Amino acid sequence: MPRMTHAPSAAPDAAATTMSETKKPKGVKCVVWDLDHTVWNGILLEDERVELRPGVLELIRALDERGILQSVASRNDRERAMARLEALGIADYFLHPQIDWSAKGQNVERIAQKLNIGLDTFLFIDDQPFEREEVAFACPAVRTLDAADLSGLLERPELNPEFITDDSRQRRRMYQADIERQQAEEGFAGPSEEFLRTLQMRFTLGPCGEDDLQRAEELTVRTNQLNTTGYTYGYDELNAFRASDRHVLLVAGLEDRYGTYGKIGLALMEKSAPEFWTVKLLLMSCRVMSRGVGTIMMSHLMRLAKDAGVRLRAEFLPNGRNRMMEVTYRFGGFREVERHGDLVIFEHDLKAIAPFPEYVHVDVTT
Repeated sequence: MPRMTHAPSAAPDAAATTMSETKKPKGVKCVVWDLDHTVWNGILLEDERVELRPGVLELIRALDERGILQSVASRNDRERAMARLEALGIADYFLHPQIDWSAKGQNVERIAQKLNIGLDTFLFIDDQPFEREEVAFACPAVRTLDAADLSGLLERPELNPEFITDDSRQRRRMYQADIERQQAEEGFAGPSEEFLRTLQMRFTLGPCGEDDLQRAEELTVRTNQLNTTGYTYGYDELNAFRASDRHVLLVAGLEDRYGTYGKIGLALMEKSAPEFWTVKLLLMSCRVMSRGVGTIMMSHLMRLAKDAGVRLRAEFLPNGRNRMMEVTYRFGGFREVERHGDLVIFEHDLKAIAPFPEYVHVDVTT
């Protein structure tokens, strides 16, 4: 059975609604590889016909299948290295490869910025102790691994997500589509809203189905920045919410002319009292941060509460990275009505609800 990570509670008690402590380390979202004597045997500048180390291709494919992103940080000639990666048939697996003569710690930071994920979800693999130590010094949150220790890589708990979903399997391709979008945006001369209109976005929002539960759990675990509370729910808990008359559990998806973003949002609303309902969790993937769709779920929840004749409350719990979500609530017309330690309770009178963006086709199902 899937693990239980959160005990459902109607009371806004921060201690009762945060994830229980577990011994499993934080999951790795991106593995960054060195090249010489790590991905391949030998030194490229000495032998342009270097070959992959035994077993490396299988590792790269397995990590990709699990939805773990991969990149490269290597001191090398970029043109030669990329040509060899292409010839070996693995260049497509690496996002934003950093191949130059810069410090590798600096390049790992650059990869994290481009992917917009935290350094504490990175693993760096290199055969040289000096390089691993330099990365560890420059980026203390990054885990490092000696390339000599690859034999047990796939057994490491931080590289074994509890579920492998359809979104997991497509994650690299979705990031590659993001790169295409970014390039198109950089080349677009008009206002940002006009560019968003060219994307022909379609936002879907509806009740979480049984086949969405694994991805829903994954979203609560993986999403940190655009997450109002950081509450982590297990599969069984989410399934109970899905069947509960006292809760509304919604999942959102997004696609555009470049392809699908997958399931990118989750909302949990509790019918807490006769006079108000409470948003317990509202989150959205960081990959859609710049797409102007962040308020769609919030507006929909507000409309549901208004139609039911109740006020809407929302919980916010800071996690060090989700300040933007507090700003979203405050600018969205929510006012603080209670505080329990770090837990803030907001409330909205629902007199003014923001319309959906005109440049997005929103498909809401009930």
